[in-house]
This record gives sequence, structure tokens and C-alpha cells, in this order.
Amino acid sequence: MAEMKTYAGGCHCGQVKYEVQTDMAQVVSCNCSICSKRGLLLNFVTPEQFKPVSGVDSQKLYQFNKKVIEHLFCPTCGVESYGTGVGPDGKRMFAINVRCLEGVDLSTLTPMPFNGREM
Repeated sequence: MAEMKTYAGGCHCGQVKYEVQTDMAQVVSCNCSICSKRGLLLNFVTPEQFKPVSGVDSQKLYQFNKKVIEHLFCPTCGVESYGTGVGPDGKRMFAINVRCLEGVDLSTLTPMPFNGREM
């Protein structure tokens, strides 16, 4: 079982910063049009596991298709370090871009493929 840890996350320029508590037990590699073009690797957390630090209110919003996911990106560097929406259970969730977390060794992860193109 993976260990629950707190990670610092954010965009490339440092304007958007947050902390997230997660165990990295499940990382998703989605093949939808935006995830594949942006190279996102996602870990999903609840609002209680997500703590904004700075710049989160300055982000720009992008939505497409059914417009149920809020893709948020830094207005300065353009990095989408996380998004948010409502999960299948009807509860709010945060989709954290694992590539934007400090101290994560991507080579130790086994991303689970998700066929987002069919959604």
C-alpha cells in the first residue's frame, strides 16, 4: 500500500501554488484530446486533501465537450497543474497533474490507462 504524503504543487512560473495530501496509489493516464496533448498524469483527491496556497484564484478556465471538468491554467505560464469537477459519485474532486508535484519520481509510478476519448 502506498504511503499518504503531503506534496507541494504548482505551475511552472510559481504563481499557482497548492499542497495536496495523497498516496499516489492510483495515477491515471487519460487519452482524451486535452490530457494527451498536455501530457497529464492525474491523481484524484477530495477537497479535504487539497489546500490552496497562492494564485489559484487568478487561473484561467477552459472547458470543452460536456463542460463538466474545469481545466484551470496559470495565465502567465499556461501550465495546468490541476483541474476540478464532479466525480461519478456526485462529489467534488480535484484532478492533480502529478507532473506538477515536487518530489514525485515518475519512474516509480504505473499509470492506469483511461479511455477518455470514448466519453
